[in-house]
Amino acid sequence: MAFVKISEQDSLYNDLEKKSVLEILTEINQEDHKVADAVQKTIPQVEKLVTGIVSRMKKGGRLFYMGAGTSGRLGVLDASEIPPTFGMDPGWIIGIIAGGDTALRNAVENAEDDTEQGWKDLLEYNINEKDTVVGIAASGTTPYVIGALKAARAHGCLTGAITSNPDAPISEAAEIAMEMVVGPEYVTGSSRMKSGTGQKMICNMISTSVMIKMGRVKGNKMVNMQLTNKKLVDRGTRMVVDELGLDYESAKRLLLLHGSVKKACDAYRAADDDKL
Repeated sequence: MAFVKISEQDSLYNDLEKKSVLEILTEINQEDHKVADAVQKTIPQVEKLVTGIVSRMKKGGRLFYMGAGTSGRLGVLDASEIPPTFGMDPGWIIGIIAGGDTALRNAVENAEDDTEQGWKDLLEYNINEKDTVVGIAASGTTPYVIGALKAARAHGCLTGAITSNPDAPISEAAEIAMEMVVGPEYVTGSSRMKSGTGQKMICNMISTSVMIKMGRVKGNKMVNMQLTNKKLVDRGTRMVVDELGLDYESAKRLLLLHGSVKKACDAYRAADDDKL
């Protein structure tokens, strides 16, 4: 069967420029409703990938997202949110985009067409067999990503692929393929829309479940979050109040002294144990 790029097929809507703003917004929203259902169908594959990532990460392995354009930016975005949210060192989950950091804000000509560069970029991080590489490409044909996945897999890394097309070349390159088929985009070929939304949802699922299984969440709280602003200090203080039964000011002093909810609670309980 010939490979068909569903993500590049003509939009189900036409004459967009003749529509009212309300019509445009309503139709985009109608299309967005399809994304969650498409992502749901990938859960068995995401589960397999997360289980493998956690097993490797407990042995010192890391997670790399690889992508170009929108896909690359979303991988970098998800990786960049891990340190402030879960208090993990930024070296644990890393986003790499074709063309480097310049490509986060500007298109870099031909960056995604280099089959060898993706693996070269990974080598700069001393990638090894404990690591996991997840390639993200709506089209499923991005040479930069496919080349990186093939090389990573050949070197013993766990590999995953996120794409919007079934039976895509990127799926063949990876050990675990997550194909969330969201259908044609509202603006034909604009994969920053439904495809991008679905990619972000899957990245959220991967990184959040990995962090939970790595012990970075207690109950349902981000007990290791970085205290980078007043809102987060207040949230953390209220967590300490709930956990230890202290008054607000005492909890805040304890939190700021130790730098995270988990460390503050552990230190308080250790001090209590010493008194026994």
